[in-house]
Amino acid sequence: MAVDVLIAEDEPSILESLDFILRRAGLSIESVTDGDAALAAIRRERPRLVVLDVMLPKRSGFEVLKQIRADRLTHDLPVLILTAKGQAQDRQIAEELGASSFVTKPYANADVVGAVQRLLAEAAG
Repeated sequence: MAVDVLIAEDEPSILESLDFILRRAGLSIESVTDGDAALAAIRRERPRLVVLDVMLPKRSGFEVLKQIRADRLTHDLPVLILTAKGQAQDRQIAEELGASSFVTKPYANADVVGAVQRLLAEAAG
């Protein structure tokens, strides 16, 4: 089965929460816990969307986003960035790098599910 959403998040409780709410919304999920694994999984799984934390081990979410946008095969892949509350600078950098949307942590489950569903619908045309 094709992967709908790849989650790149290194905090176990947040990863578990995201996995749960998105599966409950009927999406197929793959998850990784560092930036290098995110890039490998994107190439391998070809997800329809990536939920990307900014603070990741090995390679930051910003570096992963930069790679996604630089690659012809993934250039148009929707990317939802997770940023910590109050990090306005993170949001600005992510916008400049081509993030599709943002959710601020701590987040409401409905906000994440809504953003994911909206981006998937937009990508489907």
